[in-house]
Amino acid sequence: MTVDLEATAKERGIRYFLVSFTDLFGTQRAKLVPVSAIGGMAKAGAAFAGFATWLDMTPADPDVFAVPDPDSLTQLPWKPEVGWLAADLWMDGKPVEHAPRNVLKRQIAAAQSAGYEMKTGVECEFFLISPDGSEVSDAADRQMKQCYDQQALMRRYDVIAEICDAMQGLGWQPYQNDHEDANGQFEMNWQYDTALKTADRHAFFKYMVRSIAELRGLRATFMPKPFIDLTGNGCHAHVSLWKGAQNLFDETGGALGLSPLAYKFLGGIMHSADALAALLNPTVNSYKRINAPPTLSGATWSPSSVTYSGNNRTHLIRIPEPGRFEIRLADGAANPYLLQAAILAAGLDGIANARDPGKRLDINMYTDGHTVKAAGKRLPLNLLDALRAFEGSAVLGERLGGLVPAYLKLKRQEWDAYARHLSPWERAHTLDC
Repeated sequence: MTVDLEATAKERGIRYFLVSFTDLFGTQRAKLVPVSAIGGMAKAGAAFAGFATWLDMTPADPDVFAVPDPDSLTQLPWKPEVGWLAADLWMDGKPVEHAPRNVLKRQIAAAQSAGYEMKTGVECEFFLISPDGSEVSDAADRQMKQCYDQQALMRRYDVIAEICDAMQGLGWQPYQNDHEDANGQFEMNWQYDTALKTADRHAFFKYMVRSIAELRGLRATFMPKPFIDLTGNGCHAHVSLWKGAQNLFDETGGALGLSPLAYKFLGGIMHSADALAALLNPTVNSYKRINAPPTLSGATWSPSSVTYSGNNRTHLIRIPEPGRFEIRLADGAANPYLLQAAILAAGLDGIANARDPGKRLDINMYTDGHTVKAAGKRLPLNLLDALRAFEGSAVLGERLGGLVPAYLKLKRQEWDAYARHLSPWERAHTLDC
Protein backbone atom coordinates (compact mmCIF):
# COMPACT_ATOMS: atom_id res chain seq x y z
CA MET A 1 0.00 0.00 0.00
CA THR A 2 1.40 3.38 -1.00
CA VAL A 3 2.42 5.61 1.90
CA ASP A 4 0.74 9.01 2.36
CA LEU A 5 3.87 11.08 2.98
CA GLU A 6 2.19 14.09 4.54
CA ALA A 7 0.13 11.99 6.94
CA THR A 8 3.12 9.81 7.79
CA ALA A 9 5.26 12.87 8.49
CA LYS A 10 2.73 14.10 11.05
CA GLU A 11 2.51 10.67 12.70
CA ARG A 12 6.28 10.16 12.94
CA GLY A 13 7.45 13.69 13.62
CA ILE A 14 9.23 14.04 10.27
CA ARG A 15 10.07 17.64 9.36
CA TYR A 16 12.05 17.12 6.15
CA PHE A 17 12.40 14.55 3.40
CA LEU A 18 15.60 13.67 1.54
CA VAL A 19 14.41 13.00 -2.02
CA SER A 20 17.36 10.92 -3.23
CA PHE A 21 18.55 9.21 -6.38
CA THR A 22 21.69 7.25 -7.20
CA ASP A 23 23.57 8.27 -10.35
CA LEU A 24 25.56 6.03 -12.70
CA PHE A 25 28.69 6.16 -10.56
CA GLY A 26 26.78 5.19 -7.41
CA THR A 27 26.84 8.68 -5.90
CA GLN A 28 23.69 9.61 -4.02
CA ARG A 29 22.14 12.96 -4.93
CA ALA A 30 19.35 14.57 -2.94
CA LYS A 31 17.26 17.60 -2.17
CA LEU A 32 16.03 18.38 1.33
CA VAL A 33 12.29 19.03 1.08
CA PRO A 34 10.14 20.43 3.93
CA VAL A 35 7.00 18.51 4.79
CA SER A 36 4.89 21.46 3.63
CA ALA A 37 6.10 20.90 0.04
CA ILE A 38 6.22 17.11 -0.13
CA GLY A 39 2.69 16.73 -1.52
CA GLY A 40 3.52 18.49 -4.77
CA MET A 41 6.99 16.95 -4.88
CA ALA A 42 5.54 13.47 -4.55
CA LYS A 43 3.51 14.04 -7.73
CA ALA A 44 5.85 16.11 -9.92
CA GLY A 45 9.23 15.20 -8.45
CA ALA A 46 12.20 17.28 -7.35
CA ALA A 47 13.99 19.06 -10.22
CA PHE A 48 17.72 18.49 -10.84
CA ALA A 49 20.18 19.51 -13.55
CA GLY A 50 21.19 16.05 -14.76
CA PHE A 51 24.52 17.16 -16.23
CA ALA A 52 25.62 18.28 -12.76
CA THR A 53 25.64 14.62 -11.70
CA TRP A 54 27.02 11.44 -13.25
CA LEU A 55 24.27 11.02 -15.82
CA ASP A 56 24.65 11.08 -19.59
CA MET A 57 23.18 14.54 -20.10
CA THR A 58 24.28 17.99 -21.25
CA PRO A 59 23.75 21.50 -19.82
CA ALA A 60 21.21 22.03 -22.62
CA ASP A 61 18.95 19.21 -21.42
CA PRO A 62 15.77 20.10 -19.51
CA ASP A 63 15.34 19.35 -15.83
CA VAL A 64 15.33 15.77 -14.68
CA PHE A 65 12.67 15.10 -12.04
CA ALA A 66 13.26 12.73 -9.14
CA VAL A 67 9.86 11.29 -8.27
CA PRO A 68 10.02 9.74 -4.79
CA ASP A 69 8.80 6.21 -4.15
CA PRO A 70 6.68 6.51 -0.98
CA ASP A 71 7.12 2.80 -0.24
CA SER A 72 10.88 3.35 0.17
CA LEU A 73 10.45 5.82 3.06
CA THR A 74 13.20 5.31 5.64
CA GLN A 75 13.39 7.53 8.71
CA LEU A 76 17.00 8.38 9.59
CA PRO A 77 17.67 6.50 12.85
CA TRP A 78 20.29 9.06 13.89
CA LYS A 79 18.10 12.02 12.88
CA PRO A 80 14.46 10.89 13.01
CA GLU A 81 13.08 14.24 11.90
CA VAL A 82 14.34 13.43 8.38
CA GLY A 83 12.84 10.80 6.08
CA TRP A 84 14.86 9.36 3.16
CA LEU A 85 13.08 8.53 -0.09
CA ALA A 86 14.50 6.65 -3.07
CA ALA A 87 13.40 8.33 -6.30
CA ASP A 88 12.92 7.42 -9.95
CA LEU A 89 14.18 9.83 -12.60
CA TRP A 90 11.91 11.28 -15.30
CA MET A 91 12.54 13.75 -18.13
CA ASP A 92 10.02 15.15 -20.59
CA GLY A 93 7.33 12.95 -19.08
CA LYS A 94 9.27 9.69 -19.62
CA PRO A 95 11.50 7.58 -17.36
CA VAL A 96 15.21 8.29 -17.89
CA GLU A 97 16.31 5.07 -19.57
CA HIS A 98 19.82 4.91 -18.13
CA ALA A 99 18.94 5.97 -14.56
CA PRO A 100 20.03 3.02 -12.36
CA ARG A 101 16.80 2.50 -10.40
CA ASN A 102 14.82 2.61 -13.65
CA VAL A 103 17.20 0.07 -15.20
CA LEU A 104 16.58 -2.30 -12.30
CA LYS A 105 12.82 -1.85 -12.46
CA ARG A 106 12.84 -2.81 -16.15
CA GLN A 107 14.71 -6.03 -15.35
CA ILE A 108 12.26 -6.78 -12.55
CA ALA A 109 9.39 -6.30 -15.01
CA ALA A 110 11.10 -8.64 -17.50
CA ALA A 111 11.43 -11.27 -14.78
CA GLN A 112 7.79 -10.84 -13.77
CA SER A 113 6.64 -11.29 -17.34
CA ALA A 114 8.43 -14.65 -17.32
CA GLY A 115 6.87 -15.58 -13.98
CA TYR A 116 9.90 -14.95 -11.78
CA GLU A 117 10.89 -12.75 -8.86
CA MET A 118 14.54 -12.45 -7.81
CA LYS A 119 15.40 -12.21 -4.14
CA THR A 120 18.86 -11.27 -2.98
CA GLY A 121 20.96 -10.46 0.03
CA VAL A 122 24.18 -8.45 -0.09
CA GLU A 123 27.26 -8.55 2.13
CA CYS A 124 28.64 -5.02 2.26
CA GLU A 125 32.21 -4.88 3.56
CA PHE A 126 33.67 -1.58 4.71
CA PHE A 127 36.65 -0.13 6.55
CA LEU A 128 36.56 2.26 9.48
CA ILE A 129 39.50 4.57 8.84
CA SER A 130 40.97 7.89 9.94
CA PRO A 131 39.17 11.04 8.72
CA ASP A 132 41.95 11.78 6.22
CA GLY A 133 41.71 8.24 4.83
CA SER A 134 45.39 7.45 5.37
CA GLU A 135 45.14 4.56 7.84
CA VAL A 136 42.90 2.17 9.75
CA SER A 137 41.24 4.05 12.60
CA ASP A 138 42.10 1.47 15.29
CA ALA A 139 45.85 1.59 15.94
CA ALA A 140 45.65 -1.66 17.93
CA ASP A 141 44.10 -3.59 15.01
CA ARG A 142 47.32 -5.13 13.73
CA GLN A 143 46.90 -8.92 13.73
CA MET A 144 47.97 -10.87 10.64
CA LYS A 145 45.01 -13.28 10.95
CA GLN A 146 42.57 -10.59 11.93
CA CYS A 147 39.28 -12.02 10.65
CA TYR A 148 36.63 -12.39 13.38
CA ASP A 149 38.99 -10.75 15.90
CA GLN A 150 36.87 -10.39 19.03
CA GLN A 151 38.97 -7.66 20.64
CA ALA A 152 39.01 -5.49 17.52
CA LEU A 153 35.28 -6.02 16.99
CA MET A 154 34.44 -4.94 20.52
CA ARG A 155 36.70 -1.88 20.37
CA ARG A 156 34.31 -0.68 17.67
CA TYR A 157 31.22 -1.90 19.52
CA ASP A 158 29.65 1.56 19.81
CA VAL A 159 29.69 2.15 16.04
CA ILE A 160 28.67 -1.37 15.00
CA ALA A 161 25.94 -1.61 17.64
CA GLU A 162 24.47 1.76 16.66
CA ILE A 163 24.26 0.70 13.00
CA CYS A 164 22.82 -2.72 13.89
CA ASP A 165 20.27 -1.17 16.28
CA ALA A 166 19.25 1.16 13.46
CA MET A 167 18.70 -1.76 11.08
CA GLN A 168 16.64 -3.56 13.71
CA GLY A 169 14.51 -0.47 14.22
CA LEU A 170 13.97 -0.22 10.46
CA GLY A 171 12.77 -3.82 10.28
CA TRP A 172 15.65 -5.12 8.18
CA GLN A 173 16.21 -8.17 10.41
CA PRO A 174 19.99 -7.92 10.84
CA TYR A 175 21.45 -11.19 12.08
CA GLN A 176 25.24 -10.87 12.44
CA ASN A 177 28.15 -8.43 12.49
CA ASP A 178 31.84 -9.28 12.32
CA HIS A 179 35.37 -8.04 11.92
CA GLU A 180 36.41 -9.05 8.42
CA ASP A 181 39.68 -10.30 6.93
CA ALA A 182 41.48 -6.95 6.81
CA ASN A 183 42.57 -4.77 9.70
CA GLY A 184 39.84 -2.20 10.32
CA GLN A 185 37.33 -4.00 8.10
CA PHE A 186 33.78 -5.00 9.05
CA GLU A 187 30.72 -6.68 7.59
CA MET A 188 27.09 -6.44 8.71
CA ASN A 189 24.38 -8.74 7.39
CA TRP A 190 20.63 -8.31 7.16
CA GLN A 191 17.80 -10.45 5.79
CA TYR A 192 17.44 -10.96 2.04
CA ASP A 193 14.43 -9.58 0.18
CA THR A 194 13.20 -8.67 -3.30
CA ALA A 195 15.78 -7.11 -5.62
CA LEU A 196 14.39 -3.56 -5.46
CA LYS A 197 14.03 -3.57 -1.69
CA THR A 198 17.56 -4.94 -1.28
CA ALA A 199 18.94 -2.29 -3.65
CA ASP A 200 17.18 0.53 -1.78
CA ARG A 201 18.46 -0.82 1.54
CA HIS A 202 21.95 -1.25 0.12
CA ALA A 203 21.98 2.39 -0.99
CA PHE A 204 20.68 3.58 2.37
CA PHE A 205 23.09 1.31 4.27
CA LYS A 206 26.12 2.94 2.67
CA TYR A 207 24.75 6.39 3.54
CA MET A 208 23.94 5.31 7.08
CA VAL A 209 27.32 3.72 7.78
CA ARG A 210 29.20 6.77 6.53
CA SER A 211 26.96 9.13 8.52
CA ILE A 212 27.19 7.26 11.82
CA ALA A 213 30.95 6.88 11.43
CA GLU A 214 31.29 10.63 10.83
CA LEU A 215 29.27 11.39 13.97
CA ARG A 216 31.87 9.41 15.93
CA GLY A 217 34.86 11.13 14.38
CA LEU A 218 35.65 8.27 12.00
CA ARG A 219 35.37 7.68 8.28
CA ALA A 220 33.81 4.64 6.60
CA THR A 221 34.92 3.58 3.14
CA PHE A 222 33.55 0.96 0.74
CA MET A 223 36.47 1.53 -1.67
CA PRO A 224 37.41 -1.81 -3.28
CA LYS A 225 41.08 -1.70 -2.26
CA PRO A 226 41.95 1.19 0.08
CA PHE A 227 45.12 -0.50 1.37
CA ILE A 228 47.29 -2.47 -1.03
CA ASP A 229 48.47 -5.12 1.47
CA LEU A 230 45.02 -5.75 2.99
CA THR A 231 41.99 -7.67 1.70
CA GLY A 232 39.65 -5.44 -0.30
CA ASN A 233 35.98 -4.64 0.17
CA GLY A 234 33.72 -7.14 -1.55
CA CYS A 235 29.96 -6.95 -1.95
CA HIS A 236 28.89 -10.56 -2.35
CA ALA A 237 25.34 -11.18 -3.55
CA HIS A 238 23.26 -14.22 -2.58
CA VAL A 239 20.69 -14.99 -5.24
CA SER A 240 17.50 -17.03 -5.56
CA LEU A 241 14.51 -16.94 -7.91
CA TRP A 242 10.94 -17.27 -6.68
CA LYS A 243 7.38 -17.78 -7.85
CA GLY A 244 5.10 -16.70 -5.04
CA ALA A 245 6.23 -18.56 -1.92
CA GLN A 246 8.21 -21.16 -3.89
CA ASN A 247 11.99 -20.93 -4.21
CA LEU A 248 12.57 -22.09 -7.79
CA PHE A 249 16.28 -22.65 -7.16
CA ASP A 250 15.66 -25.17 -4.37
CA GLU A 251 15.44 -28.80 -5.43
CA THR A 252 15.92 -31.83 -3.22
CA GLY A 253 18.03 -34.28 -5.15
CA GLY A 254 19.53 -31.64 -7.41
CA ALA A 255 23.31 -31.22 -7.44
CA LEU A 256 24.11 -29.36 -4.21
CA GLY A 257 20.38 -28.73 -3.77
CA LEU A 258 19.98 -26.53 -6.85
CA SER A 259 17.37 -26.97 -9.58
CA PRO A 260 18.13 -27.09 -13.33
CA LEU A 261 16.65 -23.57 -13.53
CA ALA A 262 19.22 -22.37 -10.99
CA TYR A 263 22.07 -23.80 -13.06
CA LYS A 264 20.80 -22.07 -16.20
CA PHE A 265 20.68 -18.76 -14.29
CA LEU A 266 24.16 -19.48 -12.94
CA GLY A 267 25.30 -20.30 -16.48
CA GLY A 268 24.06 -16.88 -17.64
CA ILE A 269 26.18 -15.17 -14.98
CA MET A 270 29.25 -17.11 -16.06
CA HIS A 271 28.58 -16.48 -19.76
CA SER A 272 28.57 -12.69 -19.22
CA ALA A 273 30.98 -12.48 -16.26
CA ASP A 274 33.73 -10.52 -18.02
CA ALA A 275 31.20 -7.92 -19.21
CA LEU A 276 29.46 -7.85 -15.82
CA ALA A 277 32.77 -6.77 -14.28
CA ALA A 278 32.32 -3.32 -15.84
CA LEU A 279 29.26 -2.82 -13.61
CA LEU A 280 30.17 -4.94 -10.58
CA ASN A 281 33.81 -3.75 -10.48
CA PRO A 282 33.28 -0.20 -11.73
CA THR A 283 36.47 1.66 -10.79
CA VAL A 284 40.14 1.66 -11.67
CA ASN A 285 40.81 0.61 -8.08
CA SER A 286 38.47 -2.41 -8.40
CA TYR A 287 41.08 -4.37 -10.33
CA LYS A 288 43.55 -4.16 -7.48
CA ARG A 289 41.09 -6.37 -5.59
CA ILE A 290 40.11 -9.06 -8.13
CA ASN A 291 43.58 -9.47 -9.62
CA ALA A 292 45.63 -9.10 -6.47
CA PRO A 293 48.50 -11.12 -5.00
CA PRO A 294 47.94 -12.64 -1.55
CA THR A 295 47.36 -10.09 1.17
CA LEU A 296 48.70 -9.85 4.73
CA SER A 297 46.17 -12.48 5.85
CA GLY A 298 47.29 -14.91 3.14
CA ALA A 299 44.34 -14.70 0.70
CA THR A 300 42.45 -12.07 -1.26
CA TRP A 301 39.06 -13.83 -0.96
CA SER A 302 38.22 -12.50 -4.43
CA PRO A 303 38.01 -14.30 -7.79
CA SER A 304 40.18 -13.91 -10.85
CA SER A 305 38.64 -16.63 -13.06
CA VAL A 306 35.11 -17.50 -14.13
CA THR A 307 34.42 -20.72 -12.23
CA TYR A 308 31.90 -22.10 -9.78
CA SER A 309 32.00 -24.59 -6.93
CA GLY A 310 30.25 -25.79 -3.81
CA ASN A 311 31.03 -24.23 -0.45
CA ASN A 312 34.40 -22.97 -1.66
CA ARG A 313 35.29 -19.28 -1.44
CA THR A 314 38.07 -19.32 -4.04
CA HIS A 315 35.62 -19.29 -6.97
CA LEU A 316 33.54 -16.62 -8.69
CA ILE A 317 30.34 -18.41 -7.65
CA ARG A 318 29.90 -20.40 -4.45
CA ILE A 319 26.99 -22.70 -3.63
CA PRO A 320 26.91 -22.65 0.18
CA GLU A 321 23.61 -24.51 0.68
CA PRO A 322 20.49 -25.62 -1.23
CA GLY A 323 18.29 -23.00 -2.85
CA ARG A 324 20.77 -20.18 -3.48
CA PHE A 325 24.23 -19.30 -4.70
CA GLU A 326 26.66 -16.52 -3.93
CA ILE A 327 28.22 -14.29 -6.59
CA ARG A 328 31.58 -13.09 -5.24
CA LEU A 329 32.53 -10.76 -8.08
CA ALA A 330 31.11 -7.39 -6.99
CA ASP A 331 33.05 -4.97 -4.79
CA GLY A 332 32.13 -2.11 -2.50
CA ALA A 333 32.02 0.44 -5.34
CA ALA A 334 29.22 -1.40 -7.17
CA ASN A 335 26.12 0.69 -7.77
CA PRO A 336 23.38 -0.91 -5.60
CA TYR A 337 20.83 -0.78 -8.43
CA LEU A 338 23.09 -1.76 -11.31
CA LEU A 339 24.42 -4.67 -9.24
CA GLN A 340 20.93 -6.16 -9.03
CA ALA A 341 19.99 -5.23 -12.60
CA ALA A 342 23.12 -6.80 -14.08
CA ILE A 343 22.73 -10.06 -12.17
CA LEU A 344 19.07 -10.34 -13.16
CA ALA A 345 19.73 -9.49 -16.81
CA ALA A 346 22.50 -12.07 -17.15
CA GLY A 347 20.52 -14.69 -15.23
CA LEU A 348 17.39 -14.25 -17.33
CA ASP A 349 19.54 -14.67 -20.43
CA GLY A 350 20.90 -17.87 -18.94
CA ILE A 351 17.38 -19.21 -18.53
CA ALA A 352 16.19 -18.04 -21.95
CA ASN A 353 19.15 -19.64 -23.71
CA ALA A 354 19.67 -22.62 -21.38
CA ARG A 355 23.25 -21.58 -20.63
CA ASP A 356 25.34 -24.50 -19.39
CA PRO A 357 27.76 -23.48 -16.62
CA GLY A 358 29.90 -26.51 -17.31
CA LYS A 359 31.49 -28.79 -14.75
CA ARG A 360 31.78 -27.69 -11.15
CA LEU A 361 35.37 -27.30 -9.94
CA ASP A 362 36.07 -28.43 -6.40
CA ILE A 363 39.64 -27.20 -6.14
CA ASN A 364 41.45 -24.35 -4.42
CA MET A 365 41.64 -21.85 -7.28
CA TYR A 366 44.29 -19.81 -5.48
CA THR A 367 46.77 -22.68 -5.42
CA ASP A 368 45.61 -25.15 -8.06
CA GLY A 369 43.69 -23.11 -10.62
CA HIS A 370 46.65 -23.09 -13.00
CA THR A 371 46.73 -26.90 -13.08
CA VAL A 372 43.27 -27.24 -14.64
CA LYS A 373 42.94 -26.54 -18.35
CA ALA A 374 39.21 -25.96 -18.09
CA ALA A 375 39.60 -23.54 -15.18
CA GLY A 376 37.47 -20.90 -16.82
CA LYS A 377 38.19 -17.67 -18.63
CA ARG A 378 40.02 -14.95 -16.77
CA LEU A 379 38.32 -11.84 -15.49
CA PRO A 380 39.41 -8.47 -16.95
CA LEU A 381 42.75 -7.17 -15.73
CA ASN A 382 41.66 -3.53 -15.64
CA LEU A 383 38.69 -1.24 -16.09
CA LEU A 384 39.40 -0.64 -19.79
CA ASP A 385 39.33 -4.37 -20.54
CA ALA A 386 36.05 -4.65 -18.63
CA LEU A 387 34.51 -1.76 -20.55
CA ARG A 388 35.52 -3.38 -23.84
CA ALA A 389 33.89 -6.65 -22.75
CA PHE A 390 30.77 -4.75 -21.70
CA GLU A 391 30.62 -2.98 -25.05
CA GLY A 392 30.97 -6.29 -26.87
CA SER A 393 28.29 -8.10 -24.90
CA ALA A 394 25.25 -8.70 -27.10
CA VAL A 395 23.42 -10.08 -24.06
CA LEU A 396 23.82 -7.01 -21.87
CA GLY A 397 23.46 -4.65 -24.81
CA GLU A 398 20.05 -6.08 -25.60
CA ARG A 399 18.80 -6.43 -22.04
CA LEU A 400 20.16 -3.22 -20.48
CA GLY A 401 19.44 -1.00 -23.49
CA GLY A 402 20.27 2.69 -23.13
CA LEU A 403 22.31 2.15 -19.99
CA VAL A 404 25.16 0.66 -22.01
CA PRO A 405 26.18 3.63 -24.23
CA ALA A 406 25.59 6.11 -21.39
CA TYR A 407 27.70 4.13 -18.95
CA LEU A 408 30.46 3.47 -21.46
CA LYS A 409 30.68 7.15 -22.36
CA LEU A 410 31.14 8.34 -18.77
CA LYS A 411 33.36 5.48 -17.65
CA ARG A 412 35.67 5.95 -20.62
CA GLN A 413 36.04 9.57 -19.59
CA GLU A 414 37.04 8.32 -16.15
CA TRP A 415 39.58 5.90 -17.65
CA ASP A 416 41.03 8.69 -19.81
CA ALA A 417 41.38 10.91 -16.73
CA TYR A 418 43.22 8.09 -14.96
CA ALA A 419 45.46 7.49 -17.98
CA ARG A 420 46.46 11.17 -17.93
CA HIS A 421 47.56 10.85 -14.31
CA LEU A 422 51.31 10.57 -13.68
CA SER A 423 51.99 8.56 -10.53
CA PRO A 424 55.04 8.73 -8.21
CA TRP A 425 55.73 5.07 -9.09
CA GLU A 426 56.11 5.93 -12.78
CA ARG A 427 58.58 8.70 -12.03
CA ALA A 428 60.55 6.54 -9.61
CA HIS A 429 60.90 3.69 -12.11
CA THR A 430 61.12 5.58 -15.41
CA LEU A 431 63.05 8.81 -14.95
CA ASP A 432 66.33 6.99 -15.55
CA CYS A 433 65.11 4.55 -18.18
